[in-house]
Amino acid sequence: MAKTPQNHGKSWAPADEKKLDELIQQNTPTRLIALKLGRTEAAVRSHASDEQKSLKPTNQSPYNRQNKR
Repeated sequence: MAKTPQNHGKSWAPADEKKLDELIQQNTPTRLIALKLGRTEAAVRSHASDEQKSLKPTNQSPYNRQNKR
């Protein structure tokens, strides 16, 4: 059985909201957002949907990587 995340069942604090916004802006994958916030991936997706925030990646690579030529 999987271990429950540290924030399982807790409400979203303003600091969590701010961190979520920052991670979305950085094009961070949803699974990694969940790990950093101590929540499940489903909880992050659900909350983002409730707040009308898109987790879909933009046309850029994750973590603001640049092509090195």
